[in-house]
Amino acid sequence: MRSSQDVRPGPIGPTGPSDLDAAASTALHPAARETLLAALDHGWADPRRLHKQARDARLLLDNAREVVAAELGLRRDDVTFTSSGTDAVHRGLLGLRLARSRVGRHALASAVEHSAVLHALEWAAATDGGSHDLVAVDRHARVDPDAVREALSPTTAVVAVQAANHEVGTLQPVTAVAEAIGDVPLFVDACAAVGHVDLPAGWAAAAASAHKWGGPAGVGLLLLRPGTRWRSPFPADDRVDPRSSGFENVPAALAAAAALRAVGTERAEVAARQRRLIDRVRGVAAGIEDVDVVGDPDERLPHLVTFSCLYLDGEALVTALDRRGFGVASGSACTASTLEPSHVLAAMGALTHGNVRLSLHRDTDEETVEAFCRALPEVVAELRR
Repeated sequence: MRSSQDVRPGPIGPTGPSDLDAAASTALHPAARETLLAALDHGWADPRRLHKQARDARLLLDNAREVVAAELGLRRDDVTFTSSGTDAVHRGLLGLRLARSRVGRHALASAVEHSAVLHALEWAAATDGGSHDLVAVDRHARVDPDAVREALSPTTAVVAVQAANHEVGTLQPVTAVAEAIGDVPLFVDACAAVGHVDLPAGWAAAAASAHKWGGPAGVGLLLLRPGTRWRSPFPADDRVDPRSSGFENVPAALAAAAALRAVGTERAEVAARQRRLIDRVRGVAAGIEDVDVVGDPDERLPHLVTFSCLYLDGEALVTALDRRGFGVASGSACTASTLEPSHVLAAMGALTHGNVRLSLHRDTDEETVEAFCRALPEVVAELRR
């Protein structure tokens, strides 16, 4: 038996173990880390109180909302900080639905929405007897605005279409969907998109998640357009912002805002580099026999790619690549801990097993990607043998 001193990681890439799973979470952006440490000394108080420390915290919270609003082209009052992206999804989607309960309790969603959306609709239907339908997508995971319009019913209270798919990166025609559905409010899960691409137009409510762009985990954004009818689907709380509940994490909110501003200034350069590197991975993967690269090759997030390998198990691929020093994902991005088959890939008509999802961090370099490209064909061949 080896002692603890003898334990070593497996083979690694040229720069050490490489996390290529930024779609799950990214490391703190340096701007977020610096802001977080400074804000811990000044933003610890309850911003709802009236004493000086509380007023300081309230100013920091308002400043964070101002920064986020400026980066997304919104007003400060449109921005609410929540406890996570999932919480923001639930509040935004269910709040739109509840506000139109007199119209009906029917909802529509694309078949490739994140599980946070699907679970929220299932919960709502079980709670009040409503219903929801899923609109099919094409082989790139893109929904057709005309198909959404045709699926509307007189009792449809809300439509949910994501900004970009969290598993394959395909950008959705959000603005066209909004035009197609008319007065029915559109909820947009933008968790995978914010920080990487522009927030599309046409939504009534949207959600985002700070750990996707280099902010701290545990910070989400609920975005509401002015004049949007929305009612809280959860018990009320007498906080600073009535659209949220619980004690605001002011230092984390400020750090999230700082990270969003920082990635905004560098986004064009980072996105161009990431797109070039992902194109390299797509080309290598497509050159391997019986490997299918999925998602739109052009209209997509710049940092993400998914491909499926026939005759292989996703868990085996993840494990083998991890031994080579590359941390990637497989299965559904919603339930990756259990490696359940992806409902996104199933809806696209793609192979649901043997898939690998690779997503780049802002500082993932060319050397790391080239090392992955050398390792991938070898790993696939070894496992197939």
